[in-house]
Amino acid sequence: MTVRHGGRGGLLPAALERARSGTAEGLSAWAPQAAEAAGLPPAAGLGPATFFADLAAPHGERHVRVCTATACFAARRGEHLAEVERALGVTAGTVDESGSTSLQTVHCLGYCYAGPAALDGTLPRTGPDLADQLGGRAEPRAPGIPAADTTGAPVLLAGIVRGHSAWDVWRRAAAGLRPEDVREETAVSGLRGRGGAGFPVADKWAAAAGKPGVIVVANGDEGDPGSYADRLLMEEDPERVLAGLALASFACGAGHGIVLVRSEYPKAMARLRRAVERAMAAGDLAPSAEAAGPRPFVEIVEGAGSYVAGEETALIARLEGARGCARPRPPYPTDHGLWDAPTVVNNVETLAAVPWIVAHGGASYARRGVPDETGTELVCLSERFARPGAYEVELGTPVDEIVTRFGGGLKDGRELVALQIGGPLGGFLSGAELDVPLTTAALAEHGAALGHAGMVAFDAGTDPYELLRHVWEFAADESCGACSPCRVGTRRGLELARDDGPGESYERLARLMGEASLCAFGRRVPAAVRSLARAYGPALEGWDR
Repeated sequence: MTVRHGGRGGLLPAALERARSGTAEGLSAWAPQAAEAAGLPPAAGLGPATFFADLAAPHGERHVRVCTATACFAARRGEHLAEVERALGVTAGTVDESGSTSLQTVHCLGYCYAGPAALDGTLPRTGPDLADQLGGRAEPRAPGIPAADTTGAPVLLAGIVRGHSAWDVWRRAAAGLRPEDVREETAVSGLRGRGGAGFPVADKWAAAAGKPGVIVVANGDEGDPGSYADRLLMEEDPERVLAGLALASFACGAGHGIVLVRSEYPKAMARLRRAVERAMAAGDLAPSAEAAGPRPFVEIVEGAGSYVAGEETALIARLEGARGCARPRPPYPTDHGLWDAPTVVNNVETLAAVPWIVAHGGASYARRGVPDETGTELVCLSERFARPGAYEVELGTPVDEIVTRFGGGLKDGRELVALQIGGPLGGFLSGAELDVPLTTAALAEHGAALGHAGMVAFDAGTDPYELLRHVWEFAADESCGACSPCRVGTRRGLELARDDGPGESYERLARLMGEASLCAFGRRVPAAVRSLARAYGPALEGWDR
């Protein structure tokens, strides 16, 4: 086995985080020393330290992170950042002259239903008066996530709404089922990954099952602006997430599980860690890697601020202590993944559905949704809706029903001009073309994608060219840089959006990114821009290539 960046102990990420929190100096002063302390060359510390936003950003005694992602942009047309800068007396990306307050812009904090949002240390603040809250002129507030089931028999929200014990399901499965039984029920259910790719879960498990040293990773690095489903599940029902991880580990023969949680979700991190402690005390999880067997040993790992590090190969690189860059496939993670061990990466929402499937049977789950895309989905509606929040819906539910019946249309009766679905790699629909089933196949016919199924609404107050620039800025900021079509293409796209429009070269640029980028990030950006141009029509002429 090839050992990279500190091996199975994960030494480098922890060493970098400790070094970062202990000094106000620049990263060139502490990153090399942290790498040497982990037994690695000094340069090994500079790579991840310059890549991840949490490590690279300057930190004062008071560190404020302001969300500038799509839902918060739509809430205040992007004006909230300048208001916060004035209120705190510090420019984004810097520390004030006294060294006491620093300000960092981030992409999505998971408060899309109540934005704009910020984290003041680990304390959330939300609302149109965000700057006044941070400046001490208004009472701080951060409401919990409104959540509702629309199916009549919840799957994902069962633990929150009905108090269902997922650990009971795990205990019965471990006592009376074989790993292949769990895989078979999951196959019958038709469950597909909810992280965006939509790969059949049972097929991924089968690809790793039987191999020595399998690791299962729960991907809680939810970074799609507009989505907060994983945050809801990790905060309000961590036991369900962990039981789903335990069942997946059992199905794959894995003794080691990891949950990667975004650093922007401190409450989720704390609740998962407490849930792991309770599960170890109850005997549901192993207390150490050495004691693992049918009961897996589970670690909770904190992210460091990167959208693209949610892609499974980039996530694996991050866990190994490297930059969170995508890797070419093959080899696939189920053959050579984390520390070269066979690795299964499943999204948190995916794993949260597994206890229900095992308890009720795959056939019961498959009766929900549509034949080729079964089950339910947590759809998150942004702050512009009259009733924002997370709604569990069956796949195949018409988008216009979700928007009007559940979301109540837009606030103050405003007209919906455009709707983003599935985050920055999803796509846009015009307000006049919402009679589309919520499925991957149907959305693809309209140039969009399901993704995480978050929905961000835009009314007439949003300038389409400002939104276009926002999309390209996000792409340029978050490209991991591993391949030149995406690294160069996103920056060139941003230049065109800021200056003279698409021009004759844009069609070639979009085609190159869409066909040659290493991962879905670069490939999907031109498609998302194309769908945005189609949604706005003549206002974005030329960008629909």
